[in-house]
Amino acid sequence: MSSVKETSRRFWNKAARKYAKRPVGDEAAYAHTLERVRAHIDGFERVLEVGCGTGTTAFRLADCVGAYTASDLSEEMIDIALEKAAAADDTKIRFLKAGLSDLPDEAAAYDAVLAFSLLHLTEDPRAAVAQIAERLRPGGLFISKTVCLGDMNPVFRLIIPVMRFFRMAPLVHFLKAQELEAIIAEGGFEIIETGTFPKKPPARFVVARKA
Repeated sequence: MSSVKETSRRFWNKAARKYAKRPVGDEAAYAHTLERVRAHIDGFERVLEVGCGTGTTAFRLADCVGAYTASDLSEEMIDIALEKAAAADDTKIRFLKAGLSDLPDEAAAYDAVLAFSLLHLTEDPRAAVAQIAERLRPGGLFISKTVCLGDMNPVFRLIIPVMRFFRMAPLVHFLKAQELEAIIAEGGFEIIETGTFPKKPPARFVVARKA
């Protein structure tokens, strides 16, 4: 495991319990995201969500597909997700303690891969998109939502490195929406739907089909 990845894992393990107690920042934008995702994956046989956190989105979407796998680099996040599943007697979702590069070798196994609030936090967004493409069947969908800090006030470029120095923030890429879409397209995908919700902070929703 790279030092950057290990630092991120430790950060999210430490933050997990507090993160789990936070309410959704924008309920309307989140509800719209779920609606759009459901419209694309309803009836799919196998779906993978990477960077699933404590499983909130997985629990909302798993009922519309045949099999739902959810993974996260943070063991503590997955422990919380498993606690939620046990409390709800929910056995439909397969939770894995694994980062994207640590997942079981399941080439072309999934009809869709979901990644919410993840790409800007990966060590290498282009490598992440390539790894996602490997796990999708031809014609499969990559559905993501990414905070585009590059489209925000430039002051964040000064603040976040200071926060990282004091271990108050993880690695963050300052992607712009246009740059994000180029990375996805260059990874072998045809973009079929986009949107930005919420507007602040700008979270770019992208649905792309593997060639």
